[in-house]
Amino acid sequence: MTRLSVELLAADPVEPITSAGHAQLGIAVLAGIAVIVLLITRFKLHPFLALTIGSLALGALAGAPLDKVITAFTTGLGTTIAGVGVLIALGTILGKLLADSGGADEIVDTVIAKAGGRAMPWAMVLIASLIGLPLFFEVGIVLLVPVVLMVAKRGNYSLMRIGIPALAGLSVMHGLVPPHPGPLVAVDAVKADLGVTLALGVLVAIPTVIIAGPLFSKLAARWVDAPVPDRMLPPRASDELENRPGFGATLGTVLLPVVLMLAKALVDLVIDDPANTTQRIFDVIGSPLIALLAAVLVGMFTLGRPAGLGKEQLARTVEKGLAPIAGIMLIVGAGGGFKETLIESGVGRMILDISKDWSIPALLLAWLIAVAIRLATGSATVATVSAAGLVAPLAADMSTTHTALLVLAIGAGSLFLSHVNDAGFWLVKEYFGLSVGENLKTWSLMECVISVVAGGLVLLLSLVI
Repeated sequence: MTRLSVELLAADPVEPITSAGHAQLGIAVLAGIAVIVLLITRFKLHPFLALTIGSLALGALAGAPLDKVITAFTTGLGTTIAGVGVLIALGTILGKLLADSGGADEIVDTVIAKAGGRAMPWAMVLIASLIGLPLFFEVGIVLLVPVVLMVAKRGNYSLMRIGIPALAGLSVMHGLVPPHPGPLVAVDAVKADLGVTLALGVLVAIPTVIIAGPLFSKLAARWVDAPVPDRMLPPRASDELENRPGFGATLGTVLLPVVLMLAKALVDLVIDDPANTTQRIFDVIGSPLIALLAAVLVGMFTLGRPAGLGKEQLARTVEKGLAPIAGIMLIVGAGGGFKETLIESGVGRMILDISKDWSIPALLLAWLIAVAIRLATGSATVATVSAAGLVAPLAADMSTTHTALLVLAIGAGSLFLSHVNDAGFWLVKEYFGLSVGENLKTWSLMECVISVVAGGLVLLLSLVI
């Protein structure tokens, strides 16, 4: 396993924009994070504005010239959006196609028809994992909550026994498996191989979601016996459709980008010759942009046509899918701006200086940093983006597999303990009709289980590969 060493200091090429010492930088970082948390939780300011102000506060307290702080922030924002903005848009369009065509409902209904009794929590994990591949966590919740509530109501199941597996499936996909924005940003920041990260992410995700989903839900159901909130049972969109796409076509469309990216990784491993024509072809079709674009274009035929969606309806679906992501893109971009401010202020070098004599595995340090930022900001995406920027120098001497594991360690840490400063905390609480205490004992604890199990599996893998 790669450990922190003096040599890693040379891996950070960024010349700090401030000459502040470690103590001043540490205070500036804590103050910047505190400003972000206070503005989001106390003053209910939009995270984009909070991250912008927090970045300026961090730079000012670190003694950096404000013009350089602004440049660092805007550079990080632009770089982040340039890297993942199109991917966010394509993933959202695919998710909207799934919802409007009834494809998501087809997957749900098919799996539920084949499951029953004790198998139902496992079916919910499968549904959430499949649906969650191309969707943001929040979009996945909105899509799946009506299904969870209907299954629990009609089958007389415990709400926690059905709901926790579904939430676990969504959360694990969000934190560990590309093409979600967080993992993609981390892949870009540490220069990891996307295909290897995807393959190892799936390997870590499977046991993690089993433990945090069906197994943990048994305990959650004992601790919290919440009734199904009838007010949250809206009609499904596909109920208004005469037809909807088949299960095979829908599943194939959802998995297409994953298959293309995995194919690229396999070809790269087998051929390993950048000049080879076959490898160059797979490098193109397996890139996230082309893979997601292909899924969207294929989805317009495999999902849109069976549902009877014409050209104008498909255009409206795309338009409606893009409209809500402006805020998400800005938050992700501002997270990148905050990350760049941290880096250019010299925080990454400070962390390496302080910890150079520690006997802590680099992967564990990455996990701990992501946990700290997650607890402070409440955002898994911000935690991933910021932590990836801070620990990027650690990847300099790592192998391809260990660099991918570094991404997964960051992703695992970013999921730790969702609490009151996380929008997802309140989303789950309101949809499931839970009290704050009940939500802490179920949803928040489930996030801890995911983070610790995934982090532990990453460390174990680093010992054997």
